[in-house]
Amino acid sequence: METIIIIVFVIGYLAITVEHSIKIDKLIPALVMMAISWALISLGIDGFTQWFDSGNHNLIEDFGTFAHEVKMEQMEETLLHHLGKTAEILVFLLGAMTIVEIIDYFDGFSTIKNFIKTKSKKRILWLFGFLAFFLSAIIDNLTATIVLISILQKLVYDRDIRIWYAGLIIIAANAGGAWSPIGDVTTTMLWIGNKVTTGHLFVYLFLPSLICMLVPFFIASFLPVFKGKLPENTDDRADEPKNKFSSTMLYLGLGGIVSVPVFKTVTHLPPYVGMMLALGIVAIFAEIYSNSKFSMSSQDSEESDAHASHSPVHHSLSKIELPSILFFLGILMAVAALESLGILFNFAGSLQENMPMLGTELHGEGVSDLVILLLGVGSAVIDNVPLVAASLGMFSLPTDNELWHFIAYSAGTGGSMLIIGSAAGVVAMGMEKIDFFWYLKKISWLALIGFLAGAIAFMFTRTIF
Repeated sequence: METIIIIVFVIGYLAITVEHSIKIDKLIPALVMMAISWALISLGIDGFTQWFDSGNHNLIEDFGTFAHEVKMEQMEETLLHHLGKTAEILVFLLGAMTIVEIIDYFDGFSTIKNFIKTKSKKRILWLFGFLAFFLSAIIDNLTATIVLISILQKLVYDRDIRIWYAGLIIIAANAGGAWSPIGDVTTTMLWIGNKVTTGHLFVYLFLPSLICMLVPFFIASFLPVFKGKLPENTDDRADEPKNKFSSTMLYLGLGGIVSVPVFKTVTHLPPYVGMMLALGIVAIFAEIYSNSKFSMSSQDSEESDAHASHSPVHHSLSKIELPSILFFLGILMAVAALESLGILFNFAGSLQENMPMLGTELHGEGVSDLVILLLGVGSAVIDNVPLVAASLGMFSLPTDNELWHFIAYSAGTGGSMLIIGSAAGVVAMGMEKIDFFWYLKKISWLALIGFLAGAIAFMFTRTIF
């Protein structure tokens, strides 16, 4: 039965990887393989001889001798445990997405465009690079990419030039998301899973992530495409914010998101609680500013529909990317099925025995640096969410062990090497219709150099702190 479950997972994984070829959204195979995997576990529970206790991170002794009822009870407890952990991530993401959409509702991001006055291609390159690096750390790399490419479309009218900027924004956004607990979904997973803390994440990864961004941008600044100035456009005029509260909602929304790690540190409550508080405060001001009366508990469907057109909260909730939320649910619960059967635990053991030991004395479990670097390369080919989810089930190192920080860096920045390797890349591909092979030829080598430069920097910084 374990073999069948692994086959189901592999087939589902392949379907996720080639979603652009088979024209099936990746959330569908993720949900299907999750449901089938747990159904097979339930049907074949009596045949399993081992079970992984996620709470204590070890295999349950003599699981094969347990009675059927005891095994079923253990399975239900494990399923509920993983659902709870997954729900923490999903509710957190829902809150963050809604706040970003509320900012957009008030046209808050137009404030950023008004700061850009230069026409120098090189200056615009560096300006957008730093904007992507720091903005992605606050509103996540996916949203930062959408915002900056939208602004870029109003500044650079030549698409052949603009796609170069877009390609480098992907690198900067993924690098910026790696050092922040709210900058990338994989880093958020490690943070909510109590594998990393905000302070140590910044100390260990800020410099490597910055180098990962700076090196490709430095090289790119010498390329012919970034020499000279942008041509003047007849309709190139400053876009004034459409709403007088644009700046206020931008700063309020970003401040609310940034306050979540502080809330967690002070209260020791899960991050999603702080995100819900931030969402509630932002929503209050949004409703006041829009002069809209709206009750989230309203039972009158007609009244609710009427408010949907002018309530910023309702409008924002209708625009959040629910397919991504369902994909995370499916993939995290599918990986949890493999973890529960002890498959990931045993796989980690075989990796530690067979891979060259480049970082044994540092990681404490004999985990090779090469394994983590390969995880980064793998995240460019296949989705980084299941890779990180699998690593959570493989290793039992304590919070803030450098292994977790290296995983956060590799999974977060490695996806830049292919345009389909990260959410930021996929959304840029859709917004600008960037060709896969154009990116592979023009941008991938820059991303690879940055990834390796940052990895080398991490290997030095971890010996200092």
